[in-house]
Amino acid sequence: MSSRGRIPIIGVMGSGKKVHGDLAKELGAWIAEAGYNLLTGGGEGEMKAVSESFFNVEDRAGRVIGIIPGDASGGSYSRRLHYPNPFVEIPIFTHLPQTGYAGMQMGSRNHINILSSDIVVALPGTKGTSAEVCLAIRYGRPVIALLGNRFKIPGLPPEVQVAQTVEEVAAWIETLTPKPLPTSCRLKNVSPPAEILTPDF
Repeated sequence: MSSRGRIPIIGVMGSGKKVHGDLAKELGAWIAEAGYNLLTGGGEGEMKAVSESFFNVEDRAGRVIGIIPGDASGGSYSRRLHYPNPFVEIPIFTHLPQTGYAGMQMGSRNHINILSSDIVVALPGTKGTSAEVCLAIRYGRPVIALLGNRFKIPGLPPEVQVAQTVEEVAAWIETLTPKPLPTSCRLKNVSPPAEILTPDF
């Protein structure tokens, strides 16, 4: 899943306007405690909620990465109001303005959101979130939707697995990431047998 020494990135996609229950809060804390980096679109709503929860976990290894929309079409650069949210630790400023219904267009930062994530978790949202799920499928990123028992993502492709709880998401992610070597297989501080040290030629 990842190169040696690199902390995997879990991209969390969801509504930029609404927070749906405690799903984002529970997911953000779990991602931080599990030792991953978090990537979002850097805005409000679910993005802010998951980032705040992640940010507030003490002694975490990962960081909050935000991919920020912007506009350079007028010859100067401007970014959207309320971006990045105050919990983004590593903002990546883009010149890509399209969001929402235009989320699959080449002028959308959604492509960067997905391509920069090792794993994608979709929280409740609308057309922008659905576009990110479709891009995850297009680019071959593992993707799961965390919707609880009463929320939805309009247009969610039927092949995407749906989880009701963070525990289900965690179990799914565990099937994707390499496991550490068991203690019995780790290199120990012992000398190799003499027959290995003495060449047989």
